[in-house]
Amino acid sequence: MERLQKVIAQAGICSRRKAEELILDGKVKVNGKVCDVLGTKVSNQDSIEVNGNVISKEEKVYYIMNKPKGCLCTSSDDKGRKTVLDYMPQNQRIFSVGRLDYDTSGVLLLTNDGQFCNHMIHPRYHLEKTYVVNLQGILSDDDIKQLRRGLKTKTEKYQPAKVFVLQKDLTRNRTQFELTISEGKNHQVKNMMLALGHEVRRLHRVKFAFLDVKDLRAGEYRRLKPYEIKQLNRLSMEGEQK
Repeated sequence: MERLQKVIAQAGICSRRKAEELILDGKVKVNGKVCDVLGTKVSNQDSIEVNGNVISKEEKVYYIMNKPKGCLCTSSDDKGRKTVLDYMPQNQRIFSVGRLDYDTSGVLLLTNDGQFCNHMIHPRYHLEKTYVVNLQGILSDDDIKQLRRGLKTKTEKYQPAKVFVLQKDLTRNRTQFELTISEGKNHQVKNMMLALGHEVRRLHRVKFAFLDVKDLRAGEYRRLKPYEIKQLNRLSMEGEQK
């Protein structure tokens, strides 16, 4: 038995908080009857409707994609821009695990498993994401120290990051480096660099935990292997205990 709002969130319909709002607003039915009591527990045998649509008991699927630049991590766009779902099978209801910006490329996970998604992106699970950052500007020793001990700005406090400089081009005033973070705040890498007075020219996520996309061209994807899914879940559980 699981709490109703958790089941709705796991189905990828919305966040758990939004599910609670829908329940309180009388927008959810269980076995044909309106259920507006938070904490109601349901089983796999119960029929659940949200806004008149029955939650289907679908097979859980897990993908990894090499996200290309120039597409959004959303289901649709009112400006007609491409989304990551345009590259995926069209007969499945899936969503991206977190988001990469329109002009950011690299490792992206997609699934229809809401609980798995939450375990991958919530900061308390400490899953590492590694980026190659092409910076307009020279990353100084002081910048690196701030990033490694946990950058603080007037509005944000970031967890300590791992930094490894790949190349410095003093002539063109550019730096290329690897940055590993274990949280996923909105536009985090770009905002961290702006706080240090630098502009990100290009951003590519090379790793999500232990996963990479070296064998995938931009726009290509594959299903995660069962042992990869188990390893990701294990890492998230270990991360929660840190």
